[in-house]
Amino acid sequence: MEDKELFWENLLSRDPEKVKVAWRMLPEEYRKDVRGHLVSIVTELDWHPEQVKSAEAALNVIDMLKEE
Repeated sequence: MEDKELFWENLLSRDPEKVKVAWRMLPEEYRKDVRGHLVSIVTELDWHPEQVKSAEAALNVIDMLKEE
């Protein structure tokens, strides 16, 4: 459980380097679901504004990684 918590802490940290490390460590088969969850956080109304900002930041980094 601790590893999963650390993963999400890093992914939602708003620190591009931590986001990159978390994303690159995530097995390929989970990336679509995790990215989908981040999109849900950004688009659904039930999330706290700070969570939305963190998810947006993570998505921005993830999208930049695709371009590398």
